[in-house]
Amino acid sequence: MPLDWKDTIEITRARPAQAAELTRIAIAAKAHWGYPERWMALWAPLLAISPDYIATNEVWAAALGPEIAGFYSLTDLGRAVSLENMWVLPRYIRQGLGRGLFSHALARCRQLGYETLRIEADPHAQGFYEHMGAHKIGEHVDLLDGQPRILPLLEMALR
Repeated sequence: MPLDWKDTIEITRARPAQAAELTRIAIAAKAHWGYPERWMALWAPLLAISPDYIATNEVWAAALGPEIAGFYSLTDLGRAVSLENMWVLPRYIRQGLGRGLFSHALARCRQLGYETLRIEADPHAQGFYEHMGAHKIGEHVDLLDGQPRILPLLEMALR
């Protein structure tokens, strides 16, 4: 049964002391899609969230009681903003937490005055972002372990 995120989830600014927990969430969420262990090892440095990253970027964490269940981060691109991270613990996927986090991110982007949200998505997340109103504007081809991997580039107007 989907969560009623407005009543049960508290979204607050992440603290540098939560870096290890956010890293654990990112790795668990990425691994949920069944990627090979080798790829997960290659991605580990990219999925790591440092205390400094939290201190210098917009990073927001969603708590269900005492548990951090997901988070997102934004990076300034001038008039646009990039959704750099949005990860949800696997047991909360398809329970409304991602929708709640994304809605919070949109509200935060608008509050900060951005015109456009950009997303380089994991292929498994493309449908979610399109369902939320983003549209595909291109692709980024990444070579991983000698294999091409196509990442959708999405965009959403904020005004």
